[in-house]
Amino acid sequence: MKKTAISIIENSKIVLNEQIIFESPTENFSDFAKEAYKGLELNYPKFHKMDNLSKLAFLASEIILKNNDHSKTALVFANKSSSLDTDFKYQESINSQENYFPSPGVFVYTLPNICVGEISIKHKMQTENAFFVLDEFDEEFLNSYALQILQTGKAEKVLCGWVELYQESYKAFVYLLTK
Repeated sequence: MKKTAISIIENSKIVLNEQIIFESPTENFSDFAKEAYKGLELNYPKFHKMDNLSKLAFLASEIILKNNDHSKTALVFANKSSSLDTDFKYQESINSQENYFPSPGVFVYTLPNICVGEISIKHKMQTENAFFVLDEFDEEFLNSYALQILQTGKAEKVLCGWVELYQESYKAFVYLLTK
């Protein structure tokens, strides 16, 4: 297998194949994501409704996938915190309501695999996808899983990545694998 592209997002910077393609002095992730979306001239209105984990995964993936055909690209992602950041926001929406009317807009994102779903929808991917919760980034595990997908012919490429976000701590390391 060969890595054909690598994106990294952390410390208010987006790096593609070792070149900074976007950076901002903004430290707050939510503001940084909005600025990156505008600065990279992305056009996907659903982005604004996504939770922060999905925005992180989307941005890191989008700079690799762009407007190319990826209908036969699989997704294999992982992180440590699952959707805990959004889970807390959902709990707050329950606690802040007098009559227990939690926000369904937040509830949708209380599963970590929703972020791979957003990417799949955008790129009309009709392949395998998985989201693992691991103690730490394990590239060997992700690559092994990706190799199985490629060997079975279920996909032509696999986008793999670590997308960790909890409160204001975030990092994405996403890469595209081919045979």
